[in-house]
Amino acid sequence: MSTIKLTKAQRKNRIKLNLWCWSFVSMTLIFYILFQGYPIIRSIYYSLFNWSGMTSNMTYVGLDNYKTLLADNLFWGAFKNSFRYMVMVVPLEVVISLFFAYLLNDEKLRGRTAYRIMLFMPVVVTASIVGIVMVFIWSSTGIVNNTLVGLGAIPKAINWLGNKKYAMQTVVIVSVWKDMGTYMIYWLAALQGVPADVIEAANVDGATRVQTFFRVVVPIILPTAGIIVILCTINSLKAFDLIQTLTGGGPFYATDVIATFVYRTAFTSEMGLPRFGYASAAATLFGFVVIIIGAVLNTVKGKLQQQ
Repeated sequence: MSTIKLTKAQRKNRIKLNLWCWSFVSMTLIFYILFQGYPIIRSIYYSLFNWSGMTSNMTYVGLDNYKTLLADNLFWGAFKNSFRYMVMVVPLEVVISLFFAYLLNDEKLRGRTAYRIMLFMPVVVTASIVGIVMVFIWSSTGIVNNTLVGLGAIPKAINWLGNKKYAMQTVVIVSVWKDMGTYMIYWLAALQGVPADVIEAANVDGATRVQTFFRVVVPIILPTAGIIVILCTINSLKAFDLIQTLTGGGPFYATDVIATFVYRTAFTSEMGLPRFGYASAAATLFGFVVIIIGAVLNTVKGKLQQQ
């Protein structure tokens, strides 16, 4: 195999181009190292110590924090709830966002830009604000109960966020409403990449819009679907701010996920003196689980793209 030799000028231009590329991404790398990489490394380091985070006294305990976690029922309850939340949220967000994206991708639809803005608006609202407002909406005297009782759908008002039976489902509904717009934008980008002549050919052949979607559109946007599923899965496992403001992990730890467990253990005195080292161990352990899940999903996505 013959190799292409670059001239001195070409090598110089390539080096110059690489330097320009690195200069553009340098700030991103610096901020990532400062605000993502370094905290992760320090968290792993702190997980090896018995430390409250409030004093300078740190006692090295090795892997004892991890051993204690394995027997901690609250940790495993939060671990289970994290995946329960993920299993409920991901299919709903992916399917509903795709449904609206496909509807709003129709150029013949009047006011589609306004509809897109309306569906995307919850995304730009701070999650803590959404949580505070939703607490009132879903309360016993809120608009949801007033409407359902008025329609005769339920006999009496229900404290949706304060009832262990309904709390997680209510959190999921709010989460889907809040984040759906993000994935709708991703789907719209994918749908706009579908060749128009392919759609026209399907219409000429007499295919309905539903048939065109499943037999023509879906195979084309499948690679993007894999990326969206991965993003949605990872984001659902990192859920914190909305759940914290809605329920704080309650009632009776019914909506407690790993993020709220870590926050409560590290920064509050709800369970006694804060245990920063122990919380770091919980975050590190769950972080490795999330990395494994992401790697598996990425492998599956790669295999689907090759088919």
